[in-house]
Amino acid sequence: MIYRTKGTCAQAIEFDIEDGILKDVKFIGGCQGNTQGVAALAKGQPVTELIDKLSGINCGFRGTSCPDQLANALKDYQANH
Repeated sequence: MIYRTKGTCAQAIEFDIEDGILKDVKFIGGCQGNTQGVAALAKGQPVTELIDKLSGINCGFRGTSCPDQLANALKDYQANH
């Protein structure tokens, strides 16, 4: 699935979920070191746990962040599957 982010340097997040587990995730754009780190830590984790841990994380005064946008992407996936 591809999720178009809002309010972050990353423009999109590509990810795959299998049996409630985030199997693969890649941020398109953004701060490469940070997004690769978030992706590496999130991969293999249960979607529900990631939503709980990542929701509400802010980057400066943006009101969101790449981790928060990943949580939003996962919530969107859950709502539509």
